Amino acid sequence: MARGPEGVFEPLFDAAEMRAAEERYPRYPDSIPELMERAGTAVAREAMLAFPAARSFACVCGGGSNGGDGRVAARVLREAGHVADELAVGTTEGLERYDVVVDALFGTGFRAAPRPEAAELIARINAAPAPVLAVDLPSGVDASTGEVAGAAVDAELTVTFHAPKVGLAVAPGRFHAGRVVVADIGLTGGETRLRRATPGILDLVPRRSARSTKYSAGSVLVVGGSPGTTSAACLSALAALRSDAGYVTLAVPAAALATAEALALEPVKLAWEDDGAIDVLVAAAERSSALAVGPGLGRTDARRKVVRELLERVDLPAVVDADGLFRLEPLSRDAPTVLTPHAGELARLLDTDSAWVDAHRLEAAAAAAQRFGATVLLKGADTLVASPDGAVVVCDLGPPSLATAGTGDVLTGVVAAFLAKGLEPGLAGAAAAVAHGRAAALVAPQAGLVASDLLATLPLALDG
Repeated sequence: MARGPEGVFEPLFDAAEMRAAEERYPRYPDSIPELMERAGTAVAREAMLAFPAARSFACVCGGGSNGGDGRVAARVLREAGHVADELAVGTTEGLERYDVVVDALFGTGFRAAPRPEAAELIARINAAPAPVLAVDLPSGVDASTGEVAGAAVDAELTVTFHAPKVGLAVAPGRFHAGRVVVADIGLTGGETRLRRATPGILDLVPRRSARSTKYSAGSVLVVGGSPGTTSAACLSALAALRSDAGYVTLAVPAAALATAEALALEPVKLAWEDDGAIDVLVAAAERSSALAVGPGLGRTDARRKVVRELLERVDLPAVVDADGLFRLEPLSRDAPTVLTPHAGELARLLDTDSAWVDAHRLEAAAAAAQRFGATVLLKGADTLVASPDGAVVVCDLGPPSLATAGTGDVLTGVVAAFLAKGLEPGLAGAAAAVAHGRAAALVAPQAGLVASDLLATLPLALDG
């Protein structure tokens, strides 16, 4: 994926990249105490801002630099007139009597699972009635992957230094971080392997202009729908139009045509039978600039054959979702391809289980992108867009209200529209995820959001 202009992506640092940033600081390693002083002072400042009524702080400090940050924070808090006790692993002192617990056990270099004594202390931190502020990232979270191999602190606030860490953005680590505040401690930039997409990415999506025709604005062929699930394909088709595509053909099995006609006014409808479907669909693709395959399609052998033959015979950018992913094998295909699984679908593609995918999201998305030679958009609160070249973008602007049936079908239509407009697949996937999240955030109220609500707000999301 091309890096794109400034303002489109934000860096997400892993442990090695943070260490390199620290080593670029003048006089390193002699400057470590200076950096620690700035970090600990920032923690104390944010603690007093976030918890203004608090009078007592338990600063649970490990033996490394993170613990040093915690000890500086405790000193600064005491200088400000608060009670701030420094507690270590193995302490028997109760945490219940403090107003705030500061977690400074492990820093960015931590990996694997905490040892039993540390795990017991983490359990006590989580059981304490006081809110928890994590220093740099919650102890037990892998800064480079977001993986949690054992016990991990559940923080209400995380004060991280220089820039967000991968582990604060990627699940399950992100679910332990709470609100994240980035504190500037004087380090300078640096290249990162992972990046987070910002709303600025939508500025890269071509819009209809005075010279546009309905075809040049993006023509999408949506193949999906079966009796009982026709609405999935309709949502994709309508979402493509709402994402500024100029022409959409909705191709459904003949038995679903009447339903499609009733549910989707603007798309052109095309009916097909399993026998002879490929010829009909290939002919329709000649008038299209991108495909969306799978929403509500069904999982019979005949439908799986339609998916495979269509993708292998049609040399157009394609997004494959839902039933199109069922038992999908790597394809003989050179055209750009985006797969949009949720954790369960990705688990089937990798012959594993969804619990493993949830625990290793970065690894799972990257493995699928390599196996299929395609861009993989792994849906979730931290939607990941992994490209075959190893680039990964985190898209986490979507609110929890998106966790409802049909929103994935809408996302498929957005991806297809952006592919039809000429965006390369990694950029199309990331931009679609951002547009999808912004559209959801614009729906009011958030409670009870349904997928079709997004159709009205997608144009507003694109216009900023």
